[in-house]
Amino acid sequence: MTRLHDLPLRQLQFYATAPYACSYLPDLEARSQVVTPGYLVDQHLYSTLVDSGFRRSGVFTYRPHCNNCRACVPVRVDVGAFKASRSQRRAWTRHAHLEARWQPLRFDDEHYELYTRYQVARHLERSTGLDSQEQYVHFLLQSTVPSQLVEFRENGVLRMISIIDELEQGLSSVYTFYDPDMPQASLGTYNILWQIEECRRRNLPWLYLGYWIARSAKMAYKIRFQPLQGLIDQRWTPLSPTSEPL
Repeated sequence: MTRLHDLPLRQLQFYATAPYACSYLPDLEARSQVVTPGYLVDQHLYSTLVDSGFRRSGVFTYRPHCNNCRACVPVRVDVGAFKASRSQRRAWTRHAHLEARWQPLRFDDEHYELYTRYQVARHLERSTGLDSQEQYVHFLLQSTVPSQLVEFRENGVLRMISIIDELEQGLSSVYTFYDPDMPQASLGTYNILWQIEECRRRNLPWLYLGYWIARSAKMAYKIRFQPLQGLIDQRWTPLSPTSEPL
């Protein structure tokens, strides 16, 4: 695995943020290590950074840098060895009729309306007003690396959106939001399965899923996509469904 000290661009700097409230584990503080300057982070460099545990939010590339917590584990699915479970196969069959269409990153009122409904339903966040639109754009529609938006429609009705980064060694799932009113949806499961199949179609070995946090209900589901590897002590290590939280 390429180490950060092997990177060809010596101009990069890494700084730690001030502590802030953790989004996933209550009553804890978090810190991040951020890469600067962001405009230097192209596809080649970002591919190496992702392999070292980094991720992006908009144009910011970061990784967890907490003082006394290692709960955030970068994870990736071994695409070639992946085998869907029975429940995952059911989700695949249930939504196989969805039509997927790749789009450039762009603002669209229909996309944003789905995003706000998803946020309110899933995260109890009210995303209204210009400030929220700007946050949406900065968070999902700005990137310095090859990134695309995928629409999933059912008979022309928008059901789901995924933002996906294209790496040299795989795809990186940035964010997915979907229709929260669909009964027995399992759309999130279907979406990851779809991205795994897209990796296979492109002969890419890895699908990166961001961070697995065993103690967070929002993030623990990733362990179900086996075989899964986690970056622990800077080594990609197999994680089983019974892996203990860090």
